[in-house]
Amino acid sequence: MGSQEVSNVDWQGKHVTVAGLGVSGIPAARALHERGALVTVVNDGDDERSRAQAAELEADGITVRLGDGATLPGSTELVVTAPGWKPDKPLFLAAAEAGVPVWGDVELAWRLRGPGAAPWLAVTGTNGKTTTVRMLASILEAAGLRTAAVGNIGVSLLDAVLGDETYDVLAVELSSYQLHWAPSLRAHSGAVLNLAPDHLDWHGSMAGYAADKGRIYEGNTVACVYNAQDGATEDLVREADVEEGCRAIGFTLGTPAPSQLGVVDGILVDRAFVADRQKQAQELAEVGDVNPPAPHNIANALAAAALARAFGVQPAAVRDGLRAFRPDAHRIEHVADVDGVTYIDDSKATNTHAAEASLAAYEPIVWIAGGLAKGATFDELVSGAAKRLRGVVLIGADRALIREALARHAPEVPVVDLDRTDTGAMSAAVREAAGLAEPGDTVLLAPACASMDMFVNYNKRGEAFADAVRGLSGGSA
Repeated sequence: MGSQEVSNVDWQGKHVTVAGLGVSGIPAARALHERGALVTVVNDGDDERSRAQAAELEADGITVRLGDGATLPGSTELVVTAPGWKPDKPLFLAAAEAGVPVWGDVELAWRLRGPGAAPWLAVTGTNGKTTTVRMLASILEAAGLRTAAVGNIGVSLLDAVLGDETYDVLAVELSSYQLHWAPSLRAHSGAVLNLAPDHLDWHGSMAGYAADKGRIYEGNTVACVYNAQDGATEDLVREADVEEGCRAIGFTLGTPAPSQLGVVDGILVDRAFVADRQKQAQELAEVGDVNPPAPHNIANALAAAALARAFGVQPAAVRDGLRAFRPDAHRIEHVADVDGVTYIDDSKATNTHAAEASLAAYEPIVWIAGGLAKGATFDELVSGAAKRLRGVVLIGADRALIREALARHAPEVPVVDLDRTDTGAMSAAVREAAGLAEPGDTVLLAPACASMDMFVNYNKRGEAFADAVRGLSGGSA
């Protein structure tokens, strides 16, 4: 199926099983039901919320089976799954045995696009996806294009594809889960920002995780954008089956080679989408146009610029879009300066790869870290950051793992180990960090761990940090 070809499926009377209630399952069930499919929703849970959702769907004529997400209904011709359901669930094993295909919500959205549907510029990677997609949407808007940031970013792809609004192009964030269940997706151009171990319990191995990320390149028509400083992403481009004429476009924080975007003397430049790649470099923006101008965020900006340029966007729109972009909360967010110390909230750094990027952006640092490690190890992270650390404050369930790595690789760095998980723990951590910091230092919340041992999510963790910082005397935003 070509990148802009729309798949015509006759849904009338087709028996479809939707796996999972929730943000993707419910709209998928409704969309299929409206097209005449005979829909059965299966769900592991049978709690009060699930029963309320089931009642609404059943009132519309959709069958719902609660408390049993393992058994495949006998008449099933297609399974549409929520992205988080693991591939080894009995439901999918039964589907494979019966020869029944399994699609995710992204695959369904791709198949339900109408005639003249907007092409997709797609982004994946271990870290930086949301920021890059929002930068890309800002650039596309600056170019006067009708667009939206959609996918794994909060706006449902189904809503974007089936809604009344028309788009020229979509900026699409895709997780490895979504890509796993999207066999026929063919983006206009795609980017893999970086690859580091994550979600290995779901994918089974690093090779499986990388292979699912690499699906974003399948069938690309114009550009496969890769990180020239992360060889694993370039390997995925080499392995991809793309349309004739599709190009490999690298991005780098250094001086770009031909067919790359990079940085020269504080300027983001393009040596890929110019008439003479050997001799020409097109200025796109200044490093100062990127907010914040941390190294990994400049890489995000270059990836977004590469995808926009692949779509024909002019250089001035790249600059204007980057200038207009404002990062989401809890992503390297400046909270305040107190007594000459800068406080940065990067609560979104929920794994070691994200924390590594954040730690590389500042010096010297008092680091607040810890939480749920999700099986991660911290030796490489700590050894790489050791010279930047003024001190460390540890919180959370798995803080001992970081403390042990610090003892091995940064024994001279003072460490405060907070053995508490109550609501005042973050305030205590900020006070301890303030005591370790000197004027000119940065106190950085980059936990390298998930938040659910102490907080509902990383947003609440970041808010607690910001509230504690503002509670210090003399704070100024």
